[in-house]
Amino acid sequence: MPAGMVAAVSAAAMLMTGGGPVPGDVQVVRAEADFAPPSAFVVSDAKTYDLDLVPAGAHIKVTQAAGDSGNVVTLQVDGLKANRAYGVHVHQKPCGTQPDDAGGHYQNRVDPVQPSKDPAYVNPSNEVWLDFTTDGKGEGVAASRHGWNFRPGEAASVVLHREQGGAGDRLACFSVPFAPTRA
Repeated sequence: MPAGMVAAVSAAAMLMTGGGPVPGDVQVVRAEADFAPPSAFVVSDAKTYDLDLVPAGAHIKVTQAAGDSGNVVTLQVDGLKANRAYGVHVHQKPCGTQPDDAGGHYQNRVDPVQPSKDPAYVNPSNEVWLDFTTDGKGEGVAASRHGWNFRPGEAASVVLHREQGGAGDRLACFSVPFAPTRA
């Protein structure tokens, strides 16, 4: 496992417990890929829809640690446009050939009105927001911790948006096999 991913997993475990030992069982999901256009000859789980802001060959790593105390998702990227802010959220469906194929944001408390625009539901406490700003090399990291876990089959991707905060145009998508709440 690359050193950066070991650090991300360690950071996820530390975030879940406030720095102490991890109580109970923790499920760890690790996924990484290089971005490619949906029409690329070599299929990738990471799809770029905007080659200027998320170039083909840019790399993404996502780690999730899910346990009794909640859920931590970490993200690392490299090869993106340097010194630029990106919005990132966990979405409901896997990536597809079109940006909207990933569905809406995963919400712990689901807004009964879809698409969701109500700030009572669209916020970093109810959704997984992984906004970041790349450095001069086009690298970025983010982490999000919540006291809840994903429902089975309802979180399937990470979408990079043009703007930080609630949403914005979808630049890229990475399908991730997130771990749901254990029974």
